[in-house]
Amino acid sequence: MESDPTPTPTPVKGAGGRKGCERKKAVSKSARAGLQFPVGRIARYMKKGRYSQRMGTGAPIYLAAVLEYLAAEVLELAGNAARDNKKNRINPRHVLLAIRNDDELGKLLQGVTIASGGVLPNINPVLLPKKTSASSATEKAAASKSPDA
Repeated sequence: MESDPTPTPTPVKGAGGRKGCERKKAVSKSARAGLQFPVGRIARYMKKGRYSQRMGTGAPIYLAAVLEYLAAEVLELAGNAARDNKKNRINPRHVLLAIRNDDELGKLLQGVTIASGGVLPNINPVLLPKKTSASSATEKAAASKSPDA
């Protein structure tokens, strides 16, 4: 009975002294938080921006959640504006109409100019033609004559 000449393989140590081949599948911070916006990238930007010396672990998650909510709100309102104009695609005009017609978003983005957005349709009531009693009398006369004809 001869023993095998090949030695038994020793487990390879991974980073940090862990044994190899037993790594868990990586789960992103966004997936853990249930968000679509990138939590890791926002954390990196917050660190690079040097907004403070220290930053909590929940700060980028909270900021990503707020940004995702705002984006979803604007997209929903812009999609409604596009549907009102019988369009399938959202363009800058629809985004502007959505923002300016919403009170809270309008206040938040008050000083923002949207390129190719245009302006809200607005005519000062002073500039509209006045309905005088003479014009209303002629309209009534025309309405009474039309059924006879």
